[in-house]
Amino acid sequence: MTRHQRRSFRGRAAALLTFLLLPLALLTGLPGSAQAAGTLTATFSVQDNGSWWKGAYTIRNSGSAAVSGWQLEFDLPPGTTAVGHYYGDATVTGNHVSVKNAHYNGNVPAGGSTDPFSYWFIGNGPVGTPTGCTVNGDKCDGSPDTPPGAPGTPKVTTATARSISLQWTAASAGDYPVTSYEVVRDGATVATSTTTSATVTGLTPATRYQFAVRAKDRRGNTGPLSPPVTADTVDPATDPQPPTAPGDLRSTGKTATSVTLAWTKATDNVGVAAYDVYRGGTLARTVPADTTTAVIDGLSPVTEYSFTVKARDAAENSSPAAGPLKVTTDDLAGSGNHLNVGYFVQWGIYGRQYFIKNLDTSGAAAKLDVVNYAFENIDPKNLTCMAGVTKGTTTNPQDPDQGTGAGDADADYARPMSAAQSVDGVADDGWGKLRGNFNQIKKLKAKHPHLKFVVSLGGWTFSKFFSDAAATPESREKFVRSCVDVWIKGNLPAYNGAGGPGTGAGVFDGVDIDWEWPGSPDGGHPGNHYNPKDKENLTALLAEFRKQLDATGGERKLLTAFTPADPVKIEQGWDLTKIFDYLDFANIQGYDFHGSGSDNSWEPNRTGHQGNLYTDTDDPYPTHFSVESALKVYTDAGVNPRKLTIGFPFYGRGWQSVEDGGKKGEWQSAKGAAPGQFAEEAGIRGYQNMLSSVPNMTVHHDEQSISTYGYTGPGGQWWSFDDAWSIGKKTAYIKSKNLLGAMVWEMSGDTPDGRLMTALDNGLR
Repeated sequence: MTRHQRRSFRGRAAALLTFLLLPLALLTGLPGSAQAAGTLTATFSVQDNGSWWKGAYTIRNSGSAAVSGWQLEFDLPPGTTAVGHYYGDATVTGNHVSVKNAHYNGNVPAGGSTDPFSYWFIGNGPVGTPTGCTVNGDKCDGSPDTPPGAPGTPKVTTATARSISLQWTAASAGDYPVTSYEVVRDGATVATSTTTSATVTGLTPATRYQFAVRAKDRRGNTGPLSPPVTADTVDPATDPQPPTAPGDLRSTGKTATSVTLAWTKATDNVGVAAYDVYRGGTLARTVPADTTTAVIDGLSPVTEYSFTVKARDAAENSSPAAGPLKVTTDDLAGSGNHLNVGYFVQWGIYGRQYFIKNLDTSGAAAKLDVVNYAFENIDPKNLTCMAGVTKGTTTNPQDPDQGTGAGDADADYARPMSAAQSVDGVADDGWGKLRGNFNQIKKLKAKHPHLKFVVSLGGWTFSKFFSDAAATPESREKFVRSCVDVWIKGNLPAYNGAGGPGTGAGVFDGVDIDWEWPGSPDGGHPGNHYNPKDKENLTALLAEFRKQLDATGGERKLLTAFTPADPVKIEQGWDLTKIFDYLDFANIQGYDFHGSGSDNSWEPNRTGHQGNLYTDTDDPYPTHFSVESALKVYTDAGVNPRKLTIGFPFYGRGWQSVEDGGKKGEWQSAKGAAPGQFAEEAGIRGYQNMLSSVPNMTVHHDEQSISTYGYTGPGGQWWSFDDAWSIGKKTAYIKSKNLLGAMVWEMSGDTPDGRLMTALDNGLR
């Protein structure tokens, strides 16, 4: 089997805007790099026009060198809203406004200003001067920052043999809010906290220490130290008696990625100091003695975990364990619900003319839960996640270097999309740091907040160097770190004026591994690198991805994989007993069971169903593939069905010169692949294209194998595909097996009104 790869105000009418004669492209901005502190100031002015007022900031440069790029931050007065923004690209969150320069006013010459193109907004509500103004991070009036005051004298709330817990009164704020505190000992910071308490750990028993606390504001300014406090750690010899075990360990709630635990208090001859919660044999959380609950997060969906809890006293004596308590996390969809996953192909914006916008206009975005953005490549020299490179690939499917070094930064984030191609109908201005598909993804996610996008790595022609990247602990750490840096943190390489640090942040919610195929010396694309240890290295690679994705913090990042239907490929490269410790779910290949390609190297002489649900007794091929038989390999290995989706093809595979054989061409002789939708893709047509471009095709349904096929008659074309009928049968099967849901390769094949996606969604309701 192979797999087919590859906000601006416009109201107030013209009366307000007749003097704004700049082109539309000049109303949104290109931020420049930050300038050293102290060179820019910003002066606010007001023009009261009765029913509305104009608030303007003129930025001046007092330095001896020009400043390239500025960013303005301020808070609107209470009761005031800003409904229009000009000569700058503004983002408003509550009453906070952040403005980046437009491309035409970003350069502020030495001794000059942004006039006559200074940023301004239309204010509604009481006329007033904004507060908290900064320009490029410095106060707008150019004065030095006033740091926070000193916190109150710390008090010791708990002392153990190896820790001291402190509490203090809050520091007064200076120019900016206090965001954290530092606990200092001997001039070094030994603990930090975002509250007015902290615990210093790693101390020596029976030892005297002195601590002080200082505040830090959101700008990083630190205030003076508080008066010090002296504290002694406990001498364990004074209390050899451990606490009793906590009681009644239980789960009071759970999600796909967390478990909430509760227990009854333990007792101690002196007093319980804390409770330690263990996941398996690993300390997962420590909570204070007055707390008998804990939330353990960072867990994997549909996974059984074992928890214990121990009480600990001040002398570091630990109690016997409460538990173990076994809890299985929920699945990502929730009981009785299902996930819809669909691939969007990077190159679809070219010949297919399928844009991120089409996911919305077809109705698919409202029905999908996860979109896999396909595909991104691996740098052949550095063995890192590759972005920012544009190189065409050869159309020869047998060329071992077809995908080597290939990528498309233009489609990803550099190509300006027109208004007609844009999700919100607003064209890219051509100057923004994020354009192309990635900017459209952010717009689509804003319109459909439930929707997650993951970046798919590999695919049929981009899997060549997976084996090398996964080969050693060092190469795995480097590869994953680069992928997280580029695709999750969004540090896109500069390319044609786009990209830069953080520009792609928020585009992707996780990573999808499409390694085709690990451990298979001859089952992938010609030239793919192979290692006999690919199977164990893949497991280790997934573990490294899970570790580094979790370390990014915030909402859990998805980690998924495209996995084979072929039992041989599963055995060669996928350890089903281990990989699901790290994967949120896997998308099982449910198509390409049979087919023929452009070079006629794959089954050119006989037709066959490409995505049958059950085995067909008439199947003459030596290996009988089906969705049912593929799924059985996974469930027999103990994989929870709620971590599996089944793939659906939104395209057909076809043959030509097909004999009837009394079976309307089913399993009959043929003479190669039928003409495809594109010249380089013989034997493949998107569903919509197939319906409109294959004349005189009669659609048939095989009730035994649950397969749909179309035939143009003796000696004609024969096509295998899914339609609403087969999708209905397959989704009923998915529900009967309690599977997580369905996956689609790929979304551009559907009709403009999304008929296949509608059938899929209706079937899984």
